[in-house]
Amino acid sequence: MDGTTLRTPRLSLRQVGDGDVDRILEYRNLPEVTYWLLRTEVEPAAFRAAWRRAADDPDDHSRAVVLDGLVIGTVSLDVLDGMGQPGMPTRTEAQLGYIFDPAHGGRGYATEAVTAMVGYAFTRLGVRRITAGCFADNLASVRVLEKVGMRREQHGVGDSWHAERGWVDGYTYALCADAWPAPPR
Repeated sequence: MDGTTLRTPRLSLRQVGDGDVDRILEYRNLPEVTYWLLRTEVEPAAFRAAWRRAADDPDDHSRAVVLDGLVIGTVSLDVLDGMGQPGMPTRTEAQLGYIFDPAHGGRGYATEAVTAMVGYAFTRLGVRRITAGCFADNLASVRVLEKVGMRREQHGVGDSWHAERGWVDGYTYALCADAWPAPPR
């Protein structure tokens, strides 16, 4: 990961430091957060180690989202190879994810941060395509992805296991660089 700090009108997105992990864990394992995550709980030492590894991974561009000095979320962006035959350019696709403290929900921070990360991926990293997935019933996540301009490319019927709901539908969203910047919504 490069150490670039991204800035929006209200937020900064910077590399996650050791001191941030305890703050992230304050909200990361809350029931209202884990309800919509595939990994429903993380062990603190392993979580801290994963963030340390991410800092050294040139394909991991994850950031802490900071509002007035407080970490309120994270946006992950992992650059990878897309699908294709031999000779295809490498590192042209990215997977996007995000987790935010519910105490700061409903104010547009997630959309603002995700928009900044998408712009960074296309303009600075040269990514051609970004994908993101979510449970179909996670309406807050659906709204963020659609506001950013991503299009729903897949509706997987009963393709995702949810511990409380059983087999539920999942969505996959994507956006290509030639469609950026996204039209205002």
